[in-house]
Amino acid sequence: MKRSHWSIPYVVFLTIFVVLPLVLVLVYAFQDGNGHFTIANITKFFTDSDALGTFAVSIEVAIENTLICILLGYPAAWILSNKELNRSAVTIILFIMPMWINALMRTLATAELFNMFGITLGKGTLLFGMVYDYLPFMIYPIYNVLNKMDKSYSEAAQDLGATPWEVFWKVTVPLSMPGVSSGILMVFMPTVSTFAISEFLTNNKIKLFGTIIQENINSSMWNYGAALALIMLIIIGITTLFSDDQKETAQGGLI
Repeated sequence: MKRSHWSIPYVVFLTIFVVLPLVLVLVYAFQDGNGHFTIANITKFFTDSDALGTFAVSIEVAIENTLICILLGYPAAWILSNKELNRSAVTIILFIMPMWINALMRTLATAELFNMFGITLGKGTLLFGMVYDYLPFMIYPIYNVLNKMDKSYSEAAQDLGATPWEVFWKVTVPLSMPGVSSGILMVFMPTVSTFAISEFLTNNKIKLFGTIIQENINSSMWNYGAALALIMLIIIGITTLFSDDQKETAQGGLI
């Protein structure tokens, strides 16, 4: 048996669960209810004030959530990667442990805590839930990069007279940018496309882009829902390409 034959199960899996769904989204996005080709579903998004407003709110919430995750996640990742400040692997597990629990269960538990303490559900509770759910996705890639960073760069900077603060800002932070870029991608895009967290933590007062996709699909408006999903996929693709360019730039600066 040739080695290439071992790839057949993976090709079949990718075809059924990745390629085929994407093709169906593409086909439905450019069809009307009668199965005829149209671009009306795409153009409708740009003339739909509700969809555009929801998209703007999604971007706003995603930016706020990402910034909070960076502000909280970067120091946490730096402390976890510092052997002098963190001597136990248990601490790392404590940060990753929430990821072992189903996201929907975490969200429902968070909403119940707010209700128990009489806290009004709104944007504040939404951001709290977003940060709680996505903070590990910011910490881990940054920690991974910092942990594998060549310490000789920092030592060389210190030998040249740099202060600890200068070493951090001029050496550690630039070298950790690939991890930050990965963290931003893993937090920003899921925030825009989610719907369960906003539904449970705001009583559906605040709708995100994923919510209007869900509502259209549930209302059997498959074509417009597919068009919205396609727009979301395009945005994700552009963001991913931008993230890859940022990584190459950061790595190129070390040469």
